[in-house]
Amino acid sequence: MASEELARKLERRLRREEAEKSGPQLAPLGAPAPEPEPEPPARAPTASADAELSAQLSRRLDINEGAARPRRCRVFNPYTEFPEFSRRLIKDLESMFKLYDAGRDGFIDLMELKLMMEKLGAPQTHLGLKSMIKEVDEDFDGKLSFREFLLIFHKAAAGELQEDSGLMALAKLSEIDVALEGVKGAKNFFEAKVQALSSASKFEAELKAEQDERKREEEERQLRQAAFQKLKANFST
Repeated sequence: MASEELARKLERRLRREEAEKSGPQLAPLGAPAPEPEPEPPARAPTASADAELSAQLSRRLDINEGAARPRRCRVFNPYTEFPEFSRRLIKDLESMFKLYDAGRDGFIDLMELKLMMEKLGAPQTHLGLKSMIKEVDEDFDGKLSFREFLLIFHKAAAGELQEDSGLMALAKLSEIDVALEGVKGAKNFFEAKVQALSSASKFEAELKAEQDERKREEEERQLRQAAFQKLKANFST
C-alpha cells in the first residue's frame, strides 16, 4: 500500500511539472477576456511646427520662382562662393564677424547683432534687427552664419539692398573699402558691383603673397631667437 501511494504522488508531481513546462494555461471557456491597454492620444501639432512648415513651403515657393537661393549642402568655401572678394577682404570680414561673435559659436545672434549696430552708431529696434536677419537668413535659424554675413556685402555691392535698410547701414559703416583691399582697384565697395575677373590667377597670386609673408615672419623669428641665444651665452661666460 505504501508503495502504491508513493507511486501516485510521483505521478501527480510529474504531471504538475509537465504542465508548468508547457506554458500558461488557457483561460476557461466563458471567462471574460482581458481588456487591452488604451493607447496614448496622438499629440496635436504645435504652433511652432506649423510655423516651421509654413516657412519651408514659402521658401520652396521662393526658390521655384527664383526669388531665393537654394541651400548648399556642401562645405562652405568663401573664396569660391564669393570670387569677387579678395582673400584679404574675406579675412578682414571674418575678423569683423569673429569680433562680434561673443558666444564663439560661429553665429551672430539677435543680441550680438544689436551690439554690433550700436557700436557702429546705427542702433536698430527689435523688429529692425529681426528684419535684418530675415533678409539673409537662408536656413531660418534666426541668426547669421559667416556665409550669410558675407551675403550682406554681396547684396550691398550688387545694389540689392535698400538705402535706408539696416543691412545697408551695416555695410556702409563697416569701413571696409574695396580699393584698399585690392578688388579690381574699385574706388569703394559699392562701385565694385561683384566683378569676378581672372579670379583663379588672382587667388594664386594672393596665396603666394601670404606664403611669402609667413616665410619672412618665420625668418625674423629665427633671427630674434638666435640673437637672444647669443646674448644669453654672453651673460653665461
